[in-house]
Amino acid sequence: LELVTGTSDVDPWTDLPVVSLYGEESVSLKPDPACFEDLDLLLIDLQDVGARYYTYAASAVWAAEVAASEGCEVWVLDRPNPLGGERVEGNLRRPGFESFVGAFEHPVVHGLTLGELAAMELGRAGYDEQLRVWHMAGWTRRMLWPDTGRPWIAPSPNMPRFETAVVYPGLCLVEATTLSEGRGTTRPFQLVGGLEIDPPTLAEALGERDLPGVGFMPTYFRPEFQKHAGAICGGVEIVVWDAAVIEAYALGVELVSALAEQPGFGWRSDPYEFVSDRAAIDLLTGDDALRRAVGAGERPVDWIASWAEDEAEFRRRREPHLLYG
Repeated sequence: LELVTGTSDVDPWTDLPVVSLYGEESVSLKPDPACFEDLDLLLIDLQDVGARYYTYAASAVWAAEVAASEGCEVWVLDRPNPLGGERVEGNLRRPGFESFVGAFEHPVVHGLTLGELAAMELGRAGYDEQLRVWHMAGWTRRMLWPDTGRPWIAPSPNMPRFETAVVYPGLCLVEATTLSEGRGTTRPFQLVGGLEIDPPTLAEALGERDLPGVGFMPTYFRPEFQKHAGAICGGVEIVVWDAAVIEAYALGVELVSALAEQPGFGWRSDPYEFVSDRAAIDLLTGDDALRRAVGAGERPVDWIASWAEDEAEFRRRREPHLLYG
């Protein structure tokens, strides 16, 4: 088998070829159809974290679409959504903002399992008959990860704890700024700050925004890699008090709005996930509303309020594809 997509390797247990779905250019994000020659089945067994820009879902669906187009059957071994299946939060991604971190016209917090998401998207593409979702036993929509009784096993290096997954739908937005989102520390997406930020000032500003389920502890931290590697950053640690009530996306939007008032803030300007003609923050939010509000010195409260219509619309769209009560 000639591997023409991404980087190639060999699995040490089976000596079978491995095809990377994350290479040096955007074309590598989808497997070459030749990869499915002489194959009967694509098996997808991934732990998603329930946020639109966590790219496991995009990789799974895009690979499934290519496999199905080549006549290959697709099975998804379903797993719990760590954030549960009830909460839906955020704006729908607008047309023109498609990317690896905005592959689907979903809110940021979609409340779907990976099996439900695949059924929704492959159904839209006309591949319903080639998809089989193997259902979970015992999972219900009200369950957050701790309710499953299963240990948390990091699905990726920067998702080490359940609390990380809880805040990730909001804190990932900091990736689109010049400030650190805590990568390179033991608390990615729970630590945020920069070289010029005064921790008590930032903590006070965030505390005044009255965001449910979280607290903000002033702190200093030093990332070992990525932004500000080796330098001491001032900022806050996001403390999760009650995961059930956190509005994570609104938390992130308010956090970015508050960070924009701090010294050293700027928008990321280099290409993000293979896209260079749109700002990273616009790709993550699927809109340019947050960037425009920050540029005008305004709090994005009206934009946050406008999400209710998109959330209701998405609930209607997803209803036929829900597999669990």
